[in-house]
This record gives sequence, structure tokens and C-alpha cells, in this order.
Amino acid sequence: MATKEKRGTTEPGPAWRAWGRALLGGAVMAVALGTGNALGEALVRALDLDGYPAQLLPAALVSALAVPVVLALRTGRPGSGRPLGLGTPASAAHGFARGLAVPTVCAALVLGGGTAAGWVRWSGPDPAALVSFLAGNALVAVLLEALPEETTLRGYAWASLRDRFGGVLSALGTTLVFLLVPAASTVVQAGVAQAVGVDAPPMGLAPAGQDPVAYPVLLSVFGLTLIAARTAPGRAPLWAAIGTHVAFLSVNRVVFEGGRRDAGWSAHVSAVHAAILELGYLAATAAVFTGARLLASRGRAPASGPRTAVSGPRVRAAAAWLRPVLPSGPRATASGGRRVQPSAATTYSVGVWAGGGSGLVPPVRVLSRASAPLPGAGSRGRPRAAVRRTPGTRRR
Repeated sequence: MATKEKRGTTEPGPAWRAWGRALLGGAVMAVALGTGNALGEALVRALDLDGYPAQLLPAALVSALAVPVVLALRTGRPGSGRPLGLGTPASAAHGFARGLAVPTVCAALVLGGGTAAGWVRWSGPDPAALVSFLAGNALVAVLLEALPEETTLRGYAWASLRDRFGGVLSALGTTLVFLLVPAASTVVQAGVAQAVGVDAPPMGLAPAGQDPVAYPVLLSVFGLTLIAARTAPGRAPLWAAIGTHVAFLSVNRVVFEGGRRDAGWSAHVSAVHAAILELGYLAATAAVFTGARLLASRGRAPASGPRTAVSGPRVRAAAAWLRPVLPSGPRATASGGRRVQPSAATTYSVGVWAGGGSGLVPPVRVLSRASAPLPGAGSRGRPRAAVRRTPGTRRR
């Protein structure tokens, strides 16, 4: 067992078991990706499919092979520490929207700066073709890459490591497994393709046509950005990572591959500048998600100390701009005479996200022990709510 329950606490299991589960998550993704692509190609030929259905069928197979397996692996572990982070359908929609919005805005700002610097030259847009491409690409990207990869890696692999290790080691370990998946999937795809009689891409650490050095670097930064999205506050954090994944693929396929993919819009940019712009907007996205987590952790500071939450017109304006994407969740509730700030991991409060303090979130008051009701006060004939002790009052 990975964990041992003792007196209400969870003790981590051995390190090798956590690493084994993380690698298992990567193996599930590699097998699903290689098998789904090879079998999908065979089915496309057998059914004589073409165009968009020929892209959608392999993508659906990958998700069908990967997602149920990791869900069964995680739910089959009694006492497992952390959930995958899929949340409820309603919270999943909010998480996915947030995941789409943050990298899209960051990409627009970074690419806008590159355009102003003369690095990017844009083609004339075709709005109808662009909308059609984005809608079709989003569904394929979710089924082929975003949903299965996030569920197996930032879901199962990360949660398995996080049950045992700290956040930094878990993030680095998950990203390392992420780097191994493409190469392992090409091996699986080659074997399955040979069995079903279809062609397979060459095996290697990077896909065909990708630079063997630049590709792992970009994949590492992308993996760490997805970890930042996965660990940001929210009730369905894994869906934030899925939305971030889809946004990244959509932006890159329109901006850097739009002409080849008939996306309705594209940009002309050198390879060096393209790498700088990609890494730049990924770093900005990671910074936003990391900043949200840090602000949320400040919001969870003990109420007995001075409140140091950031407040001001700029923060309030940013929170107002993000309000449609980050709907507010339940406010603090009273229990037994004690008002408690909701956890940032289970709320969508704009104040928690932006750290806006009392200007965005109703003030939270936690009664100190000195002002708490005396034990047994109700039996002395006095209402509990009226019994208060002031500093210096001695109990008789």
C-alpha cells in the first residue's frame, strides 16, 4: 500500500512505489497513444474515412484507451491521498474556461510584442475558416492529447508523486515522465502498426521534423506550465491544465502552422523568434498560475495575525476583468460561532484568486480563544452567544 492510515493521518509509502506509479501513468499514456494511432489508421482505411472523421477516430481511441485505465487505477487505491482533480461537471467547465483564457491572453500579449518588434508578419485572416478550424481542432486536441495526457500525467502520475514527495520534486518528476512518453509511444505504435499492417512514423525521442534539442526543451517548459495550471486554485484543477493544453496547441497551430493546416490565419516568423515567443508566452502563463497559487496561500494565512493581502485599484480592476472567467464560489460559513475562510483549493472566489482582501471578499472574522464561549456556559442559565471573555478575565 502507498499509504498507511494511523490515527487520522496519512503516512507516505516507500519512494520506489510512488515513482513506479508515476511511470505507470506514463506507460498508460504511451501505450494508448501508440495503439490508438496505429489502430485508428487501420480503422480509417477499413472504413474508407477521409477528412475530419479520419482525424477524430484515432483521437477518440486514445482517450478511450487511457482515461478509463487511470480512473480505475486511482479509484482502486483505498486511502489514496490526492484526487485526480477532475471535479464535478459544473466546476470542470469553469476550470476548462480558465485554462483556455490564461494562455490565450498571455500569447496575445507576447505575440503582440513580437509583432511590434517586427518579428511577426501576419497573413490576412479568414474569420469563417479560422472559427471552423479552432472548433474542429479543439475536439481533436482534447481527445488525442489534452484529456488523456493530463489525466495520466498531471492527474495520476503527479498525484502519485505528490502523495509521497514535495511539490518541486513532484513537478520535476512528472515532467520527466512527460518527456519519456513521445519516444515510448513511437515504439508501441511501430509494434502495433506492424501487427495490423499499416505504416508507422520512425521511432525516436522527437517526432519527425522536430529538432532533437529544441523539442525536449520546449516540452519541458510546456510540462512545467501544465503543472502550474494543475496546481492553481480551483475546484477542478485538472481541467485548467486540459484547457491550457488545448490553448497551447490551438495557438501554435494557427500562428506557426496556419498556412499548412488551412487555419484561416497564420504568421511568418523565423525559427529563432518562434522559439522565443513560444517560451515567452508559456513562461507568462506559468507565472500567472503560480502567482494565483501564491496569492491563494496568502489568503489562507492565520486570521489571528495581521492581514497582508494585496489590495488596491489595480488588483480590483484585474479581478473585475477576470470575474467572468473565475466565478465566485461559496463564501465563508459559520459553524459553531466560528467563521472560516474557505480553502483556495475548493473555491472560485475572485478575492482568493486576486488577493484583493476585503475589497473583494467579505471580511472574515475568526473568534480567538479569549472571546470564545466558556465551556458549559449554557448550563449556567446564560445564553452561549452572550458569554464572552475579555483579555485579563480569569476563569473562576
